[in-house]
Amino acid sequence: MNNRQVFETLVLPHLDAAYNLARWLLRSEQAAEDATQEASMRALRHIASLRGDDARPWLLGIVRNTCFTMLERTRNEAQWLDFDEAGFEAALSEAPQHHADPAAQLQQQRIRARVDAAIRALSPPLREVVVLRELEDLDYAQIAKIAGVPIGTVMSRLARGREKLRAALSSISLGE
Repeated sequence: MNNRQVFETLVLPHLDAAYNLARWLLRSEQAAEDATQEASMRALRHIASLRGDDARPWLLGIVRNTCFTMLERTRNEAQWLDFDEAGFEAALSEAPQHHADPAAQLQQQRIRARVDAAIRALSPPLREVVVLRELEDLDYAQIAKIAGVPIGTVMSRLARGREKLRAALSSISLGE
């Protein structure tokens, strides 16, 4: 099997997960598309470095590095250090306020908008582990490999991220 066939067989099935991670890390659909494309090109160029048949963590590691490189170019110190409360409030204001659907569906949309806003407001290192664990269902070892940090750091970041989410979402109730 040549490199292109290996890429098509092992890597292409994971492009949705790659885009999902990039979208959460970069908080922009357009930037996520750019990052996913750039990461895919890097993956194709370096497909020979893939070991084994599990290309998902390998590709997500490339996506992660691409995203953090993009973030570094436009980095805002406060974004890296603290919960982005202004971003959280702005995203909440974008939530649908009136809709012709039944009340239950509207409530679900509002909850989803608040959860999305809370995740987007996390700093990139916290957002990264939350997305990889909770949305992509990767285990701690895979996340550690992707992020290039020890498993203990993954666990610590995940705990901090979950706590920030819990605090930001404490006012949400299903009966609200």
